[in-house]
Amino acid sequence: MAKTPHRRKVRGPAVVFTLAMIAIALALAFLPGHLDLFFEDPDQTQINYERHTRLLWYRSGLTLQGTPDYQKLDQRLQQSNLKLGAPIFIRIFKREFKLELWMKRNNKFHLFTTYPICRYSGRLGPKLKQGDRQAPEGVYTVSKGQLNPASRWHRSFNLGFPNRFDKSHGRTGTYLMVHGGCSSAGCYAMTNEGITELWKLVTSALDNGQKRFQVQVFPFRMTRKALSQRKNHQWSSFWQQLKPAYDIFETTKIPPRVKVCRRRYVFEPALKNTTGNSRIVNSCKGVNSS
Repeated sequence: MAKTPHRRKVRGPAVVFTLAMIAIALALAFLPGHLDLFFEDPDQTQINYERHTRLLWYRSGLTLQGTPDYQKLDQRLQQSNLKLGAPIFIRIFKREFKLELWMKRNNKFHLFTTYPICRYSGRLGPKLKQGDRQAPEGVYTVSKGQLNPASRWHRSFNLGFPNRFDKSHGRTGTYLMVHGGCSSAGCYAMTNEGITELWKLVTSALDNGQKRFQVQVFPFRMTRKALSQRKNHQWSSFWQQLKPAYDIFETTKIPPRVKVCRRRYVFEPALKNTTGNSRIVNSCKGVNSS
């Protein structure tokens, strides 16, 4: 099997060049038309800056900051006391441009690695309709049928948008993927090297018996402080619905069960011996109606 090409690390004159590119990216982020965002939407200002910086970095053949050593997957698994083929779980944080890959050991999931996201499109908030170029937020599940080994973006897997919650709100869109490269029209682009390693972990888990894995997509880390700072945001109430999914996993380290009741997300702790296999279901059973 051919080795995946590894992007070179920044050394010597490349440091100066990289700093110059970042300066250009910063200037682009504050061009007329973006300047008002600095005062009105600091999240989007930061996102614009990261997009420009990461694209320039990627096109120059440089390794994105925070990239794990793809050449040492086996060693990294061994150091984490984890095994290829173990059940997996994924969290995505849009503002931080990060994808976390968790793997199960014994009765809980443990963070194996964090991948830098090279690019996604849109703002913080959910996807609403086909063509809005918005990357989705919410909780999704991925099974074998959603994998595409022959993707135009090297490899990809479909998040499963729209899920039952999205459909209950009339949201539309197709082929919302996690894929390679560094271009996006509503997807999460991980670079070819990133998706290659992620693909190996995903397919190994599914081939080893995990029926589907859960993907939680958040706008940012769902702390009380972060939500309080955005309490007047148009999607504040939606994010409050997502917070229990974040809290349950933070507490139990097991992906929660997911229901949709009266067009709202409902999350419940899963049993200890589960692997995140549960489907998202329409159900109000056991849900407090108050």
